Amino acid sequence: MRYPVTGLRTFRAGSLAAAILAVGLAGCQVDSVSGPTASELDPYTGSKENIASLSAVLEANPRDPHAYNMRGTAFGKANKSEQAIQDFTRAVELDPSYYQAYANRALVYRNMGRMDLALADYNRALSINPNYDSAYVARGNIYRQHNQPGLALNDYNNAIRLNPSDPRAYHNRALIYQARNQHNKAVDDFSRAIGLDPKAPAPYNGRGVSYLAQGNAKAALEDFNWSLEYDRKTASAWANRGVALEELGHKNEAIGSYNRAIALEATNKTAREGLGRLGATYSRTRT
Repeated sequence: MRYPVTGLRTFRAGSLAAAILAVGLAGCQVDSVSGPTASELDPYTGSKENIASLSAVLEANPRDPHAYNMRGTAFGKANKSEQAIQDFTRAVELDPSYYQAYANRALVYRNMGRMDLALADYNRALSINPNYDSAYVARGNIYRQHNQPGLALNDYNNAIRLNPSDPRAYHNRALIYQARNQHNKAVDDFSRAIGLDPKAPAPYNGRGVSYLAQGNAKAALEDFNWSLEYDRKTASAWANRGVALEELGHKNEAIGSYNRAIALEATNKTAREGLGRLGATYSRTRT
């Protein structure tokens, strides 16, 4: 069954996949990656015990910028943003060339929605160390999310040139290509990201969207399944999985996936429109 759609001239006219991709790409059904890779996450970092230990270090060494940077990182992990900013600020006061502390403060500012301050800190970090690849990835994400894809692409290219083993740079560059309907390039970059961090769910979800755009619903479904294998709480992956199943003619399974998406995110447009096309209504399912 086909449905009329406008707005995506690069896809075949009336394609269901085109209809969903129009919603998906505009409605953030793919996910950016800016933090550490899955293998780098350490839940102890933001624990009360770690913060207390670092505070004891600072009591003994009150002019140690590295200790302030470490405790600031712990505060950031614990979602104590103001304390984190205070520590990173103290770190750069003690050592104005401490580019990692500028970048860490930028991340906290970004999480707080203070993008102008975040961008200024990333710029400062890169002026001190033009080879700081992680800062290029992070700054590129700010540019991309604020409709400056050319600047973002340049930053991701620099990050990859400096560190070809960072999956985040490939993933986020793929999102630029995907938004430009350059899906072959997007698939290549998502695949590189997956090869470097096979347990990260977001690149599978992103690659699946590009496979849908290429008319390969079977490969897309496989990727959405892998994404959900590593994170079953991502509404966009369930919604996108529903699209692939619908495209393949598996109506009941598609309805189930759309329901799972809505259970996680009540306003998920892709899932709600999918249920509407299939003549179904939301029925709560166990997530």
